[in-house]
Parts: sequence; structure tokens; C-alpha cells
Amino acid sequence: MLCLKGSGGRFWRPQQPPRDWWGFLSLPRVGSGAGAGAARDYWRSGDQQLVSSTWDLDHHYVHRSVIPTLHFQQSLPRLPVPNVEDSIKRYLAAQKPLLRENEYRITEKLAKDFKNGVGKKLQRHLVELDKKNSHTSYISGPWLDMYLSARDPIVINSNPFLILKRDPQESYNRQIMRATNLVVSAMKFLNSLRNNILEPDIYFVNPEWNKSKKFKRFLSFLPTSVSWYGAYFAEAYPLDMSQYVHLFNSSRIPKQDKDQLFSDPGARHLLVMRNGHFYVFNILDPIGNILHPHEIRAHLINILQDKETIAEYPLGYLTTENRNTWAAAREQLLKAGNEESIYKIDSAIFCLCLDSFRIEESSHLSHCMLHGYGYNRWFDKSFSLIVAANGDAGINFEHSWGDGIAVVRFLNELYENSTKHPAIEPRSTTAVLSPTNVEKLAFHLNDSIQTAVTIARQKFDKKRHELKVKPFEFRKFGKKYVIQERMSPDAIFQLACQLAAYRHFGKIVPTYESCSTAGFKHGRTEAIRSATIYAKQCAEAFIRDRKKHSVQELRKLINNCSKYHKFLQLEASLGAGFDRHLFALRYLAESRGDPLPEFYQDPAYDYINYNIISTSTLNSPSILLGGFGPVVPDGLGIGYHICDYWVGCNVTAYAETDLDEFLLCLEGSFNDIFDVCEGRPLQ
Repeated sequence: MLCLKGSGGRFWRPQQPPRDWWGFLSLPRVGSGAGAGAARDYWRSGDQQLVSSTWDLDHHYVHRSVIPTLHFQQSLPRLPVPNVEDSIKRYLAAQKPLLRENEYRITEKLAKDFKNGVGKKLQRHLVELDKKNSHTSYISGPWLDMYLSARDPIVINSNPFLILKRDPQESYNRQIMRATNLVVSAMKFLNSLRNNILEPDIYFVNPEWNKSKKFKRFLSFLPTSVSWYGAYFAEAYPLDMSQYVHLFNSSRIPKQDKDQLFSDPGARHLLVMRNGHFYVFNILDPIGNILHPHEIRAHLINILQDKETIAEYPLGYLTTENRNTWAAAREQLLKAGNEESIYKIDSAIFCLCLDSFRIEESSHLSHCMLHGYGYNRWFDKSFSLIVAANGDAGINFEHSWGDGIAVVRFLNELYENSTKHPAIEPRSTTAVLSPTNVEKLAFHLNDSIQTAVTIARQKFDKKRHELKVKPFEFRKFGKKYVIQERMSPDAIFQLACQLAAYRHFGKIVPTYESCSTAGFKHGRTEAIRSATIYAKQCAEAFIRDRKKHSVQELRKLINNCSKYHKFLQLEASLGAGFDRHLFALRYLAESRGDPLPEFYQDPAYDYINYNIISTSTLNSPSILLGGFGPVVPDGLGIGYHICDYWVGCNVTAYAETDLDEFLLCLEGSFNDIFDVCEGRPLQ
């Protein structure tokens, strides 16, 4: 039975401590003073004998960094505003392979007129605004507004997913055990973050510096106003960590025409979804200590033992709707007296989705994490941790607040901590606890809300049945081979995609590769346009004229692609792309109420932003698969990882795109590249 707002569970003394356990009692890190006394009094409210407070209190954290989490934030360099001349030059270079000669000439004239006219005026205003807002970047506000103003459903269209590898010890992959260990590790990450002891994100050119405690201690002593420069001179590059504030206790709130981000860091409860029902329980005590892991497990068992079938009107479907439609339905929910329950959803630390079905195969796993069946998801949460009945786990995250670099870091810590230091284990024993403090949220649903849920479900079911997801692996070579051949692994993957697209579509198509600009204060992302003139030359040689070129000529074309792609990659990571700059200039013109410049009305501008192929790398030791939906109806979404000895990706497409044929083209492209690298002529 669920105990609605029941008394808190009591702690019992274990017969012996399990391995790597964090201690049976949650107490503050400081062992004296008012805070510690309050904690002891809090736990003495139970009538059972409590465990000694001598346990290792550091088990409340994933680690304790010598360098404070935000030590470099103040001195991070600012994202540069590119020159209009440079952005137009880069823009025209990206348009060249996509347009016919007569189309290119029209676009070139419009671009040059913009550069010499209204573009100069907008640039001047943009630079002035940037100087007035030295605490942030020129793209941060406009990019957030772009996400929040989009009215399409965020499921599939916006929210990405990442799938964790299974625990190496299969006995730890039972649903409740996996969920408990992941939840505890997530809370330890939260505590490390909020106590400013989470290791800062730093890219080390020399990995040895990352292992040096002396070097890190030296950096920690530097004043925050110059700390970034101290790291820079040692070729260590701290990254922006401003996005982490929205990782927990946050939700996207639907509003008419533009959504809002909501956060309540004071909330202490976890949200759990099961069969479309909502449950909450406090997972932090009043002074921020984590609930004991065995009690967390008891709460989750209690929820699974609630024998409710799938909710008749699962409210999660509403988060799959058009944002204006969802905003109107939310207002109805609030007016019907559901304010408290909705607030508990919005303010929860995060959402744990306990699915009732087992994963059948890899495509089913991707479908589960990207959209599921709709009823057991709340896509507006900053992230949802999803655990299937067989222990497969991953997350689906709302994209407006942050990018992959923060989420991947979180997942890496989550996986490492939960597998190396599990909070509970198969051989640990637990006494039966008193009734658990789980609250099942209740909702008042009138006819109008019920109708809205039914319509949302019908739309969602139609959409998810149209979507296809398939994994792809190429095992003949990987990162080590490509580096040995003195080429860029990322460039080779992107080239293979261009060759496959040329085979599949018969032409080079607009392509987007996401690149992080987290090296700058409040940086977001920049686009790498891998559909280059060099990729086009290579595609024509490999596919249209494959019998006319020698192996040596083909190899030279591959090398040219690799070199140019590395150059574009470096430009983008340094904030010197053109996409974000041109977007910011357009945003500025629109926000000022200026007429839209003719440059932005060019069909070629719309076309280059109609990304048939959208890609993002997901390299991580903890991630099995990941991905996102296509960004256009006839496009492909490609999340890829390049491992030491193989290359893999997860590709999404709608029914109108022949996904199987594209994957055959992709395999053929990789084979062609490999044959040329091995000195074999193409067949």
C-alpha cells in the first residue's frame, strides 16, 4: 500500500556494512556546530537504534575537487563577435557546393550588399550590446529565445537522448537496483555541484596535467580573476559551467508564443513516473543530506507494488503537444485545482521513469529513450532518467537550458560512480522498513482536459509510428587507424556521410555538425558545415567518376577533405563560424522591429538552414547509444561515436526517407574510403 504523506521511514543498524557503502546515516560534512546538531536531532526522531555517526561522510559526493567548481567562471574569455566580412566569406564558401552557378551569383550579390549595407549597421549595434552585457555571450540570450519560442512539440523535434552502457556486473542490472544506484549517484553529483567541489570541466592538451595534484592545487590558489590564464599557459582550457545550474530542479513551462524556464533549487523531492502515474518523495533532508539508499529502494519498491494499470488519462501526453496547445491545456489544469501537483512536477529534482516493459533490441531501446510510449514521460523536465524493466537506462533531456557537453559529463560521472561505488548491491540485506513517505499525486481532470489528453495521444502515436531508428556499425577501422593515416577521425566520418548522401540523394545536401563553444563564457554551440566544396569534389570522384581517378588521386582528395574539415572544426570551436553570428544579426533586426534584410529572404539562406543531415558526436566511455530526431521531415538525425577500432552511429528518419538504403550507402562509403587508404582501386 502507498502511504500518502505518511511518516518517514526509520533507519536500522545493518549486520555488516556492504562494500563501498557510504554509511548508514546521512549527516553533514562538518562534524560540529548547529548544522550537525540539527542533523542528529532530525534522525533521532525515529524510535529505532541509529547507526554511529563515524561513517565516511564523503560518500555524499561523487568526488571532492581540489579546484572549486566555478573557480574559472569569472575569468573565462568571452565569445568573440565575428566580423561581418569574415562571416559572409564563410557563408559563401558553405553555399558554393549547394547551389548552381546562377543561384550562387544571386546569393553572392545579396550577401555582399548585406555586408556593405544593413549588415554593418546591425553589426555595430550587436557589438555595442555585447559590450554592455559582459557577463554573458552575444548568442546566449538569442539562442535560448530561439528554443523557447519554437512551437513544435519538443519530443523528437528537440529533446535528445543518451543511453548508458549496462552495468558490467549483470546482477546489478535489475530495475530497482539499477534505478537506486543511479539515483544515489545523481544526488551525489548534485551535492558535489552545489557544494562547489565538483571537478571543473577542463580540456587538457597534456593528459598528465589532469593527473597532477600539485598542478591542480596550484590552480586552486590562483585568484578567480586570473585563474583561467594560469590554466591556459599550461595548455589546460577550462570550460563554461553556467548551464549546470539548470540541470536539477528545473522544467520548461509552456506559455503562449514563448515558454519559460523554471527552477526551484529549494525543492527536496524526486519525481517518479510509473504507468503514467506520478509519485514524489523527499530524497534530501532539510539540510541537504541524501536519503539512505536502502530507503530510496524501499520507496521505489513501494511504487512498483502500486498495482495501478496505465492511467486512463496520462497527463504526460500533454508534454508531447504543440507548445501553444499544451500551454492552453496547462492553464485549464491549474484552474481545475491542480496547482500543487503541477508545482511538485515542475520543481522536482529530476524525473525517474520506471518503465514496465523490457527492451527487445537496440532499435526498441532507442525508441524507448527518444520518445517511449508517451504516457510515462514528462518531456518538459530538464532531464528524465529512464530505467526499463530489464535495467537498460538512459536519459531524455530538454534542450533549451543546455547542450550535450554538460549532460555527457553528468552521465559519465553517473555511470562511473554507480558502477564503481554502488549504493546497494545484490548481497546487501535490508530490514523491512516502516511505511514509506511516498505521495501519489492526484489530479482533477474535467472533460476538456480529458479531451486534450486524448487528442495529444492520437497525435503522438501517429508521429512515433512514422519515425524509424536504426544503429549502424563499421568494424574495418576506427580512430586509431585514421590517426595512423594522419587524418582526422571526425573528418572521415563526416566525409562518409557526404558520400552516402551523394549516393542516396544524387547531390550534396545541407549538413549540420554541432560544435561546442563551451571554451567561452556562456558559450553554446556553433555549426560545422561539412558539406564543403572539397567533400563535393570527393563525392563526384568516388561516385560519378570513380573509374577516372587513380588511387593516389582519390587519396589526395580524402586528405584535402580532412585538412579543411579540421580547419572548420577549429574555427567553430573558437567561435569563428558564421551560423550563430548571422542568426544573432537577424534576431537583432527582428527584435528592433526593423524590416527583414533581403539577405535573409534569399531562398538559398533558407535552404542552407534546411539541414537534411544533422549530426552530433557522442563519444563517451559510458554511453552506448544516443541520438535525436531529424530536424526536417525528409532529413536524417545522426548521433555517432568513433571508437578506437570501429565506428558507429544511430540514425533516425521519418517514413518518407528510405533509411535502409541510406545505411547501405553509408556502408559503401566507408568501404570505399578504407579501400583507398589501403591502396586498393575502387571496384
